[in-house]
Amino acid sequence: MLKRDNLPLGIVLGIFTPVIAFFLYYLLVFMPRDKSLSEFITLIMGNRQMLPKLISICLLLNGLVFYFYTSSRKDITAKGIFLVTMLYAITIIFLKLLHG
Repeated sequence: MLKRDNLPLGIVLGIFTPVIAFFLYYLLVFMPRDKSLSEFITLIMGNRQMLPKLISICLLLNGLVFYFYTSSRKDITAKGIFLVTMLYAITIIFLKLLHG
């Protein structure tokens, strides 16, 4: 399925890759400090300045997946990933303007 070249696959990958990166970030950074997932989410929601930064970190994995699909000439899938990444970027800008 991941070898296909279509826009819906790119959109799905673009949405879920940062979600996976979010959980990886939790596992690598906060779980060793004996913080539960609910405590981690409460911390993020309580500190509004941290949310755009965390989303930006999670988008790094999207860049890696985008690179993989462009280098393997799956350009339509890469367009879907890029589209969702830009939507995340607009969200980050919006959050920064709101909570500046």
